[in-house]
Amino acid sequence: MTINRRQMLVGSVIGAASLMLPEASALAAGKGSLADPDIPVFGNPHGDVTIFEFFDYQCVYCKWSYPDLMRVVERDGNVRLVMKDLPVFGASSVRAARMVLAAKELGQYKQALRALMATRSRLVDERIDDALAQAGVDPAALQTVANSDRIGRIIARNKGQARAYGLSGTPSFVIGSKVYRGAQSEWALNKAIESARRAA
Repeated sequence: MTINRRQMLVGSVIGAASLMLPEASALAAGKGSLADPDIPVFGNPHGDVTIFEFFDYQCVYCKWSYPDLMRVVERDGNVRLVMKDLPVFGASSVRAARMVLAAKELGQYKQALRALMATRSRLVDERIDDALAQAGVDPAALQTVANSDRIGRIIARNKGQARAYGLSGTPSFVIGSKVYRGAQSEWALNKAIESARRAA
């Protein structure tokens, strides 16, 4: 996906600051497990390295780095990826997160996530629904589950975990025992995975 200059400039101040320090990292040991059985896994469920990404569907930098992230996971073959919704850009981000998490009930979580990560413009309810519908996901079928307390608790857990790791902006990654703030290139992700394997 190509992000033009204008789209890059409208990113958050937090995101911009993070991007300037793409490998600012800190030990994540002792912060508690990020595993969550309510969030589906991309890549190899039994991989020897797990990548957790805290992201927002309206985060320009999340979308910019997403193709690289997916290529790394696919090519490596021994990495599991867990996408942790951290909606920091308001009500539309919260609704997008709720709708995609609800799509798990229909077995359509991954296609719903991919659809919203591919959107280019600012999200509003209509654009969220249109993107899901174009991916073959019925927005109307998701509403009840999306608005449930169970989905709310998933997002609340993500927020609590992000706070525990000192994360307030997106994207942020936890790979092995390290935290990586800001968008990560394919090269940087591969290096982070190598580091996690050496430390295991």
